[in-house]
Amino acid sequence: MNRTDTLLFGSLLVLGVAAVLTGAFAYLAPTVFFETFAAYTGTSNHHLMRDVGAAYLAAGGALAWAAFVPRWRAPLTSVSAIFLGLHAVAHVLDLVSGEVPLDHLLADLVQVLAPAAMVCGLALYFLRNDSGRLPPRPPAA
Repeated sequence: MNRTDTLLFGSLLVLGVAAVLTGAFAYLAPTVFFETFAAYTGTSNHHLMRDVGAAYLAAGGALAWAAFVPRWRAPLTSVSAIFLGLHAVAHVLDLVSGEVPLDHLLADLVQVLAPAAMVCGLALYFLRNDSGRLPPRPPAA
């Protein structure tokens, strides 16, 4: 493996494992997750926390899978980028609208915005550079 492949593998794996751990925390301990990360948003909702957990588990699982299967990196990171990117946009909108105080910006930057930006960047990279690694299309009938 060359240096770029090692960096891509490590980035995907770290981002994937972090998202899986976040998802497992939200899914399995919704009350504690809410009190730790989301209490500033309003009333606790276990169902919503489990939905968030499921989305993070799926996104993180896709990123970890992409680390080990290079030919599927473009589609797997793209799907993860959709959730993580839209989730990040929601956080930005909450900050800009004043629904969430600006003192949450640093936490959002570290926990939501930066990982989403990294995954979106990786997805764009793979879509642009690795599309040749996807399985070939079946011949037209």
